[in-house]
Amino acid sequence: MLVHLIEIFVTVITPVFGLVIIGYFAGPRLKLEARTLSRSAYFLFIPAFVFDVISKARVEAGELGRMVLFGLAIVAATAALGVMVAAALRRPKPVMAAFALIASFGNVGNFGLPLIEFRLGHEALIPATIYFLTISLAAFVVGVGAAGYVRGGGLSAALSVLKTPALLAVPPALFFDRTGVAIPLPLERIIGLLAAAMIPVMLVALGVQLAASAGLRPEKDVWIVSAVRLLGGPLLAAGLALAFGVTGVSRATAIVQSGMPAAVLTSIIALEYDLLPDFVTSTVLFSTLASVLTLTILLALV
Repeated sequence: MLVHLIEIFVTVITPVFGLVIIGYFAGPRLKLEARTLSRSAYFLFIPAFVFDVISKARVEAGELGRMVLFGLAIVAATAALGVMVAAALRRPKPVMAAFALIASFGNVGNFGLPLIEFRLGHEALIPATIYFLTISLAAFVVGVGAAGYVRGGGLSAALSVLKTPALLAVPPALFFDRTGVAIPLPLERIIGLLAAAMIPVMLVALGVQLAASAGLRPEKDVWIVSAVRLLGGPLLAAGLALAFGVTGVSRATAIVQSGMPAAVLTSIIALEYDLLPDFVTSTVLFSTLASVLTLTILLALV
């Protein structure tokens, strides 16, 4: 078992964290801006990746619907777990909202996609991309909704997620997938090149973002909510997989996605809504570091 864990760490975890570390140290020295890298990924590379994968997915409508519902159930369950843990600790509303935000919003893009490809193979990118879209969009709505509720805002910002470029790439991708119409070769190659850049750009951007963060403050609640995200998420996903009848690669993919550390976007949401931004940012950094251990074990078990 130890040999297997070491193999997973060296061949799967190390390449992913290696790019994050490069971004962490190169960012300040090269004066790289996380915002520029993130925006290029947000508007160019991620939509191209989504289009490239979905347009070739060939997933049956029934299976696609089940996977989307499964992803939504995971987000709802993890958010509820975060709220229940905070309530059991008798924390005030802002902390409960922060727990819900962190528990539901894992780094399913930067980390989830490359780790799944390295561990489960290229074919796993199809369910991974579907879960990535479903979980990211649903968690964004939950997180912004919770923050807005605590701070007196509405859901309008959360609902604006429907305009995100990644989601807008889905309808044309489904058109080519369902009709069998060939994508013009020049367009296919342009999209393929952009899609191939997504993972390295996002990982380097994550490192740059972490380098610019306020620093690590591992207080008690940071440990607790990180455990909810890193341990509670996969356990809930495994239980829900039984209820939804999800098996095989789709099941393994969802469990791994549910064990990702807190997404960097949670810090942006927390800062925008003044929802304990220092606490949320510390949790992002701490859960990312702690996931070196938890993801190594999780990837060995799936």
